[in-house]
Amino acid sequence: MSERRYKLIAQNKKAWFNYFIEETLQAGIELFGTEVKSLRAGKCNIGDAHVEIKDNQAYVVNMHISPYERGNIFNKDPMRKRRLLLHKREIKKLIGSTARDGYTVVPVKIYFSGPYVKVDIALAKGKKLYDKRHSIAQKDARRENERDFKIKNL
Repeated sequence: MSERRYKLIAQNKKAWFNYFIEETLQAGIELFGTEVKSLRAGKCNIGDAHVEIKDNQAYVVNMHISPYERGNIFNKDPMRKRRLLLHKREIKKLIGSTARDGYTVVPVKIYFSGPYVKVDIALAKGKKLYDKRHSIAQKDARRENERDFKIKNL
């Protein structure tokens, strides 16, 4: 089975630090031509973005796509809501999951899959401060072990 190649545009690394990621979904996104051209140049920020569900439609909010340089009057608002293309059953599943306490939906990465722009969204539960400290301690311990291993094997 061949895996489809993709070109990464932006990644939300803070999501893995601020949330416990339960599961991820792949979604299409509704964009205009100048937004796609700007994405091809890599001008996108999803650090503060999240997903809202209204009227059985999912929208990405606070995702910043910079205006295309040569787009003039065709450029759209960089911070506008953008509709996600999901099946009805996936949206209903997200509605049921976010009804639970502390769960939210955040975009994890945005990429090109062939000619299409795709967004990976994750069902996530917010971490407490002590969970974040534990994550930092684990990362430091792993980094220290890798450093010791590298020194031993020289």
